Amino acid sequence: MRILWSITLSAALLSDSTAAFQPTTRKSRSWRHQSNSLLVLQASALEELSRMTTLSIDSSDLDEVEKYAKTGFITDATTNPLLVTQAASNGDARYAAMLSAAVLYAKERTGGGDSPLTDDFEQELNIAMDKLAVNLGAKLLEIIPGRVSTEVDVRLSYDTEASVQRARQIIGLYKEIGVDKSRVLIKLAGTWEGIQAAKILEQEGIQCNITLVFSFLQAAAAAQAGAYLVSPFPGRILDWYKSKNGREGYHPSADPGVLDVQKMYSYFRKYGYKTICMPASWRPSRGASVAGSAVDEVLALAGVDEMTIPPPLLEALAELDSSAVVRQCDARKDGATCREPDFVLDEATYKQYWETDECGVDKLNEGIEAFKTTTEELKQVLINEFN
Repeated sequence: MRILWSITLSAALLSDSTAAFQPTTRKSRSWRHQSNSLLVLQASALEELSRMTTLSIDSSDLDEVEKYAKTGFITDATTNPLLVTQAASNGDARYAAMLSAAVLYAKERTGGGDSPLTDDFEQELNIAMDKLAVNLGAKLLEIIPGRVSTEVDVRLSYDTEASVQRARQIIGLYKEIGVDKSRVLIKLAGTWEGIQAAKILEQEGIQCNITLVFSFLQAAAAAQAGAYLVSPFPGRILDWYKSKNGREGYHPSADPGVLDVQKMYSYFRKYGYKTICMPASWRPSRGASVAGSAVDEVLALAGVDEMTIPPPLLEALAELDSSAVVRQCDARKDGATCREPDFVLDEATYKQYWETDECGVDKLNEGIEAFKTTTEELKQVLINEFN
């Protein structure tokens, strides 16, 4: 591995001592020998990217999060039902303690004590589910300096009022353990109903992350609703186009997912929306068989507001030279070249356009169904713990 985490060059280098490399608390760099045998400090692509884009880690693995947080390159963390389920069922004592604490809390909150679940146990399970996500989020916030995104039950994606109530419950659970809402983003699915829930919550000072975004239409509606952040999924958009067109891959600059994210970003900047564009869920534009393609989409969107990236891709970036990173997104230039109109979206207009958005409809339905399945798996883990 080329990159050496958190190292600094001490004065002992002058005496050729191997003790020259000592720990530091800040950012990592890699070292390479040139032909003149002098050691030259070389930044990684990960470091260079962090200079132009705020980086979040897409992981619930506390050890991985700590590893990258120590570099200073990532500041935030995102979770989702899959990551919470993986944490709850991996057997690690730290996660097991979070799970037990969540179940005990739910029992005490509903007056169940140490008894097993009753026939009508949905309330207990919902409280335990949210408490587990909050327990995990709180641990992540002990490691990172920024924010954590915690997701509202995806089964409520088409119910605005229920989504609002669960979001308030999550923020309340964080408040109980001393975590201010300014460090939490509430994740809501990018349905019309989820976006309207975000509009209500933002007016209450609860900032939101609209996720499962596969369409410019979703992003525009979220911005108009005042959502703090949107998470478009360029990789899954690419999947849809590859399947539809029978292609193995695209050049990163022509990747349909990359182009959609660039359109969202330029729209936000042109019309002065404060909504942050934070792409997630990446794929190799040129195809997995092409060497170095794993970070194609990441590099093609360098300079966008934020990104959330899983550990394997962070590692891949850490292995690349900084020269691989060239700013592709520029707020002023992209805003100036945006050609999209700032049309006002009401529910009727939105749904009329939405019916014609094949990629958006297909991938949103697929994403919600996948997370519903994962949520049911998490419910079973909780039921086993209750009993």
